[in-house]
Amino acid sequence: MQPTTIVCVGRNYVAHARELGTEVPEKPLLFFKPPSAVIGDGQPIVLPSASERVEHEGEIAVIIGRRARNVSEAEALAVVGGVAPLNDVTARDLQRTDGQWARAKGFDTFCPIGPAMPLPPDWRELEVICRVNDEVRQHGRASEMAFGIPYLIAYVSRIMTLEPGDVLATGTPEGVGPLRPGDVVEGGLVGGGRVRKPGGAQGGR
Repeated sequence: MQPTTIVCVGRNYVAHARELGTEVPEKPLLFFKPPSAVIGDGQPIVLPSASERVEHEGEIAVIIGRRARNVSEAEALAVVGGVAPLNDVTARDLQRTDGQWARAKGFDTFCPIGPAMPLPPDWRELEVICRVNDEVRQHGRASEMAFGIPYLIAYVSRIMTLEPGDVLATGTPEGVGPLRPGDVVEGGLVGGGRVRKPGGAQGGR
């Protein structure tokens, strides 16, 4: 099911915020990726000619299973249809120069999403691993998030209605780094699915 909304959370891990030279915000920092950025397993990430620094950001994605509007934290997990690995691919140089993140986060192919798995009994047990050319670059646990999954679902649902198939990307742990032509990036959830992406040739749109 193609999502109508992909809402993402920035700087939700303390160590990642620090590696960017910032701090975790007082409230969740939200931004969007367009549905046109979504690709599936095995499809290549296209490195756009407009950017000289494209980076991987492995994340835990929450797939919404039923309509969510003004849900409480206590109700939040009941709207989850599953969880999946997601790569919030980012043109880091454009993120720094544009003053807002729409272009840096929004290129076609910049949202690889892997197969979904059921939410475990304790969401804090979720772990995400991101590898580039079989080397582990990122390893993060949901228990390390500044804002946990139930809080994020409730927070977002008080702003906008989430529909079945919509995606909530919960933030990336430390270890983000560059992708170069020919790299193979793989994101996965421990005990769950993986999404494997060959890096596209430089010189896309």
